[in-house]
Amino acid sequence: MIIARSPLRISLGGGGTDLPSYYEKRGGFLISAAIDKYVYIILHETFDREILVKYSKYEKVGRIGDIEHPIVREAMKMLEFPDDSRLELCSMADIPAGTGLGSSSTFTTALLSALHAQKGDFADARRLADEACEIEMVRLNEPVGKQDQYISAFGGINTMEISREGKVEIAPLSLARDTFYNLEDNLMLFFTGFFHSASDILKEQNDRSKENDEAMLSNLDFVKEMGYESRDAFEKGDLRKFADIMNVHWEYKKKRSGGMSNPKIDEWYDYARKNGALGGKMIGAGGGGFLMFYTEEKLKLREAMLKTGMEEVRFRFSQSGAEVMR
Repeated sequence: MIIARSPLRISLGGGGTDLPSYYEKRGGFLISAAIDKYVYIILHETFDREILVKYSKYEKVGRIGDIEHPIVREAMKMLEFPDDSRLELCSMADIPAGTGLGSSSTFTTALLSALHAQKGDFADARRLADEACEIEMVRLNEPVGKQDQYISAFGGINTMEISREGKVEIAPLSLARDTFYNLEDNLMLFFTGFFHSASDILKEQNDRSKENDEAMLSNLDFVKEMGYESRDAFEKGDLRKFADIMNVHWEYKKKRSGGMSNPKIDEWYDYARKNGALGGKMIGAGGGGFLMFYTEEKLKLREAMLKTGMEEVRFRFSQSGAEVMR
């Protein structure tokens, strides 16, 4: 039996500039952090000559080409598993899909880790990230970027510089020890209760960027510059500056799509700002999932948000990326 896992992520700057419709024109820049919430893949051989795939659905098929789950099907094809493989595959996650933490790409990197291990291959973090991008962006033509695959494969807190050719230069963010711990201690995640499909919002951004919509490209230009400003703030240990940038980022993010927020999310956001949150934004493409806040008054903010009925998810950063656990 093989058990593999990959960490989910939070975006700390530059979100949205990792889509090819933007970086092929202007280049992208992001800051992303892996957290200690994971997607797990369990894989083992079956006795019968069949393939079992268990996720929110249950599939029992005789051929790889008959697998309905597109990522599982394309990953097994990519790694050239025999069409009549005898495998049982099960996925589990600490946080459900549709919450803005990059679960789809995290699933892909965990799956690839398990499949490589099944074949006896060694796949380093870059290979896993590149293969995950190939599956999602090329084979399945999803309107996604490269942030999620890379951070789930590498783990840690990293900057990503993406060239117009799509090459990703990933490097650890330079953080003093006390800045790291203060950031980890003072970031809070609250679940809105809204699930969403990122593809609809990302498709709008993708289509408008491809059409050279100046409002969209200018918005992403500004978001990228805020990513650089966030990096500078982190390196100087100025977390209050980072919190200010988060607020500006959220305002620009909402301008990209009418589906980015809703009156209830705006109400919760304003309420948090009045109760100790120095900065905040919606994690992921928007429209639901998690609100993230930076605060120096955690107890005050926690008590306030609990009154709204929102659930807090406590987390730590994860230094490990995709890995085979056994």
